[in-house]
Amino acid sequence: MASEEQIFHHSMAEDEPNCNNPADKDEVKPRWGPQHAGAKELAGQYTAGKRFQETVCVVVCMLLMCFNFIQLVINFQPDKWYLILGAAVLGIVTADFFSGLVHWGADTWGSVDLPIVGKALIRPFREHHIDPTSITRHDFIETNGDNFSIIIPLLTWMAYKFVTYSPAQIQATYLWESYVFLLSLFVSVTNQIHKWSHTYFGLPRYVTLLQDLHIVLPRKHHRVHHVSPHETYFCITTGWLNYPLEWLRFWPFVENTIERLTGFRPREDDFKWTQKRD
Repeated sequence: MASEEQIFHHSMAEDEPNCNNPADKDEVKPRWGPQHAGAKELAGQYTAGKRFQETVCVVVCMLLMCFNFIQLVINFQPDKWYLILGAAVLGIVTADFFSGLVHWGADTWGSVDLPIVGKALIRPFREHHIDPTSITRHDFIETNGDNFSIIIPLLTWMAYKFVTYSPAQIQATYLWESYVFLLSLFVSVTNQIHKWSHTYFGLPRYVTLLQDLHIVLPRKHHRVHHVSPHETYFCITTGWLNYPLEWLRFWPFVENTIERLTGFRPREDDFKWTQKRD
């Protein structure tokens, strides 16, 4: 694990928005930030079509979430509150793991040039590593559109069951639906939480309190990930699982296994974008 001094030296000084690290006085070309050549090229690949898709997904997802929440409230049984609480916590932990899995996969493998997923999924991750505070300049739609789209199938299936199942069937699956709903909710807000972890000015007090209590991803905790070559602390919903996964060396094990089996080296495309210069 990197020391505090290493984290300061090798990560972006985000408390000075969009500046390069003051530890490197002799740099001529920007190492990161919005003026970096790679960052400008990647930001320019955000299209009107992508914006439309994100907007539709946000609207559909919010409607489904409201409907399913109302159904959960209607069918709530107070005597099972402790089971529902356990299912909810498990949903949050699962969301944290999946946030790490997706984050690790998009950071480590693939290329912006891949069909469909390259521009839609991998591009924002490449941009984020060379301009970490770009996310703070994204509005609600651009920040959250992809995460909202991922959970639409889950929420649609849940809504279908609430409409078609009998009351007895709904009660039989209520704990599962509570788990899926909290999982979906925290997946949907993961990138908003991620955005907060890069925002050093103007956050509401309730957000900084949640960060200080480590209920959501804290800023200092996430900064560990932004030490080049971005190879650890991938979980970005709560960050709770970063400690045990780091202790287990889970990500290096999976990366080494994939490299041995396929010959592909981790983070090759990510490194290529960081090296771009005007």
